Amino acid sequence: MPLTIVGPGDDLCAALRAAVLAVIPDAVVTATGNSPGHFGLDVVAPIFAGKSRLQQQQLVYGAIKQLMAGDHAPVHAIDSLTTRLP
Repeated sequence: MPLTIVGPGDDLCAALRAAVLAVIPDAVVTATGNSPGHFGLDVVAPIFAGKSRLQQQQLVYGAIKQLMAGDHAPVHAIDSLTTRLP
């Protein structure tokens, strides 16, 4: 499924998607730029089966942690994170 990029931070949306796919290769990831440094993610993946919502979100945050690390991180916040099964 193609990446949906909306608003500012198109390159960072692609980077977020790539980071999630590196850890969850069979995921369908939609990344949206809400404002500079702020993003939304929707991740649909079979790996979420049997996991709590917290565990699902921890997988995603673990995948993107390098984009959120440090004082000058390109991703300042994930304003909306949706995880679900296909």
